Amino acid sequence: MTLLLAAAAKAATAAAKGAPLKVLPPVQNLVVPPAATQPQTVFQEHFGWLTHGIAGIFIVAAIALIVLLAVQTTKQEGLSGTIGGRVESAYSRMGGEEQLKRLTGFTAVVFVLTGFILSLTGI
Repeated sequence: MTLLLAAAAKAATAAAKGAPLKVLPPVQNLVVPPAATQPQTVFQEHFGWLTHGIAGIFIVAAIALIVLLAVQTTKQEGLSGTIGGRVESAYSRMGGEEQLKRLTGFTAVVFVLTGFILSLTGI
């Protein structure tokens, strides 16, 4: 540190006396080492748009799954609902609750599959 201060003081006195400063030649072929980063997978290097798209689908599926699970209501809670059960016809049209259950199941499958694919891509 003292060597650096001494050089700075010498340069300042030389500049004050009017002596010309030394100009160093430009450095040729300067190679800057890359920053320390994690090694990238093939998907991250060549298909970044794909991994980011899948990550977007993953986030949308996660939010949709939270909303769908929050909206659902339980009709029969506890042991009495499990034992007694509900009489349903197998041939009737699906009601709103059944469609909501099916949509929730589909969203859960999309969420799990995109999470699995993202874990393989290394993102």
